[in-house]
Amino acid sequence: MTCQRVEHTIEAACQVTGRGYWSGQQVTVRFLPADPGSGIRFVRTDLPGNPSVPGLVGFRQSMSLRTVLSSDGGAVVSMVEHLMAALAALQIDNCEIQVDAEEMPGMDGSAAAFVDALNSTARVEQSTTIRPYRVDRLLRIGSASNWIEASPSDSDRFEVEYRLDYGDDCPIRPQTAAFQVTPESFAKELAPARTFVTADQAKQLRASGVAGHVTNQDLLIFDDHGLVENSLHFENECARHKAMDLVGDLALAGFPLIGRFVSHRGGHELNASMATQLQQLSCRSMHGSRKTA
Repeated sequence: MTCQRVEHTIEAACQVTGRGYWSGQQVTVRFLPADPGSGIRFVRTDLPGNPSVPGLVGFRQSMSLRTVLSSDGGAVVSMVEHLMAALAALQIDNCEIQVDAEEMPGMDGSAAAFVDALNSTARVEQSTTIRPYRVDRLLRIGSASNWIEASPSDSDRFEVEYRLDYGDDCPIRPQTAAFQVTPESFAKELAPARTFVTADQAKQLRASGVAGHVTNQDLLIFDDHGLVENSLHFENECARHKAMDLVGDLALAGFPLIGRFVSHRGGHELNASMATQLQQLSCRSMHGSRKTA
């Protein structure tokens, strides 16, 4: 039986400021302490009435290449996966996130800036408890070529593994990244891993009118000869980044996880499908989590 643990919030406000990758718009993200049991909530301070949206998979919009949340009240926030990964890995359960634009800042394409900001203040225990969801059976979704599998963890921890293989024609070579997710391991091994695209993808994005301000130093761009005008933080940085995305998208289930999650060529859609499955399993097992969409 999985023991409950106390919930956490942050002791004091902290913030991150930067430009959105897609929009180029300047945005400030303010992390604020939140009440016990309130969960993660985004508040659009730039819109009339300051509408909000919970950080839950039930509020996700289907969108390529990024995770977007929206509410009936008109709050839309995009590119939340890196921020959500940082909160989940640092075990911050309750937090109000005030933003003055739709898109979260891209920074260097990693979660490092969010981790640094959140670590600049203390994590404090609260009066409520939350029960992590323990994966107790094999669960696999996807197809033969793209899938995610959840299984019980031998270590009794939250473990992620990403297997990246885009084929022989892709300049990004096959690679794997696997980690037990703790606040320490995430900050050191996953948070610094940056977003990546191929040169052809970058060209297509710029031709469509987005990401025009993004330079080769703002993320990892690979052409037929390798990495363009940049250097890797890790040999398997691309797989690490996808593992970090997996942590952030699974956090939309709304509760901590104990289990082993292996993704083979998965992306945001598959990640969200797994988060939804976990939420449904939690409800059916009378798990009692206080965060359901």
